[in-house]
Amino acid sequence: MNEFEVVAEPRGKTGTGSSRRYRKQGKIPAVLYGADKQATPLLLDANEIGKQLSHEAFFSHILSVKVGSEETQAVLRSLQRDPASSKITHVDFFRVSATEEIQMNVPLHFINEDQCPGKKGGGIVSPLMVDVEISCLPKDLPEYIEVDIINLDVGDSLHLSEVKLPPGVQLATAIADAAHDHVIVSVEEALALDLGEEPEEAVEGEGLEAAVEGAEGEETAEAGEGEGDDREKGKDKDKDES
Repeated sequence: MNEFEVVAEPRGKTGTGSSRRYRKQGKIPAVLYGADKQATPLLLDANEIGKQLSHEAFFSHILSVKVGSEETQAVLRSLQRDPASSKITHVDFFRVSATEEIQMNVPLHFINEDQCPGKKGGGIVSPLMVDVEISCLPKDLPEYIEVDIINLDVGDSLHLSEVKLPPGVQLATAIADAAHDHVIVSVEEALALDLGEEPEEAVEGEGLEAAVEGAEGEETAEAGEGEGDDREKGKDKDKDES
């Protein structure tokens, strides 16, 4: 039984102008293709497909695309969005056959994070991959793949080859060597930020008083120098008169 049923209607006209008019009417252009059959242009209800896309499982699930009385098994292959508004502008569905393997990206769910020694010891769990491409028959397609990190300590990591895949599921691309065996999650040591000693707080008004005293001292010194110059000038004048 399919969890998601996509109700669609045939799309009579194609092209940029027609697609723009459909979107103004609350419809999203779509296409159903694959399985050596002719591509079928469709229209989807914008509100309904928006609700379905809010579920993570919709992206990695066998869907039932219903057009009138006809139902077709398919997967979501791609979405197109408006670059400015991020609104969905087009949806691609790919027909699947029960006897043919499909390749899909499914999400990775990391479990037991709070119980792993690294997290308990103050480390930071850093996922480096959020999904993985797999190959399987439609009946074996998992909604997600769990990755247990309960044994990871600070400095430890898990590689792609260590992921336990469900029965009937394999990686879409074989791991040829260690260079292609990518790290999917690691536990890093938290970096302590050393701010050093805090500067002593200045007593309120202390800086202002020091500035005032300094200014007054300079004024006094200048005044003293001025008086001395005047006295010297007075002595020179008395000498001239005598």
